[in-house]
Order: sequence, then structure tokens, then C-alpha cells
Amino acid sequence: MSHKPYDDIPGTTIFDPDMAFKGYHLNQFALSLMKAENREQFKANERAYLDTWAMTEEQKQSVLARDYNWMMRLGGNVYFLAKIFSTDGLSFQVAAASMTGMTQEDYAQMMLDGGRSPEGNLYKKEQA
Repeated sequence: MSHKPYDDIPGTTIFDPDMAFKGYHLNQFALSLMKAENREQFKANERAYLDTWAMTEEQKQSVLARDYNWMMRLGGNVYFLAKIFSTDGLSFQVAAASMTGMTQEDYAQMMLDGGRSPEGNLYKKEQA
């Protein structure tokens, strides 16, 4: 992947065409969970279901670990990944809180207060 002007934004994964290509099979797996029979198969044996998809081993491990930040670094789109946490019975808010390392309550309050402060979060070079 080439340098992109948004590579310098800390803590941010941009879903662009390169990431869409990288995460294609991961995202297709996630979308498959829209069907009840696929959710049942996945819940019955997660590893066996993942092995039916042409995902990398690292992508499979990220799903098994339910590490959504890792999944996004491997090309996962958060809107597709929502099918995974929904399958687990989690709300978008709970999943987003886990991605920030916050409790659901602290995350909800941060959002009610206007979201993450831009202070110290604009560019990596500003953190030096």
C-alpha cells in the first residue's frame, strides 16, 4: 500500500479501496451472519465455520478473539463487523466502547459530551 495523506491520523483506520480488497473475505463472512442458519453454524463451531471462508489465518484469529480493532486493521469494515457483535448479542455501543478501551457507560457519556476531544488526536507528528 502506498502512503496516504490520512496515514498520520492516530488511532484511525480508514476503510479505503486497499482495505476493501484486503478484507473482502472477512467482510463477506461477516455479512453471511445476516442469515439465521449461518449464525447457527457459526455459533455451533466458530472455527469450522471460519474455515469455510478464504480468510487469512490472522483474520480468523482476530474474529475468534473478538478483537474488532484487529479486524479493522485487517480490512474489516465496522458496518460489516456489526454482524459479528450482533450475533454475540452485543449492541453497537458496547462494541464501540470495547474498541476504545472504555466501559459502555464511559463511552456513552463521552458521546453525549460531544465525542472524543481533538486535542492530541489530530496527527501523529503532533505527538512527538
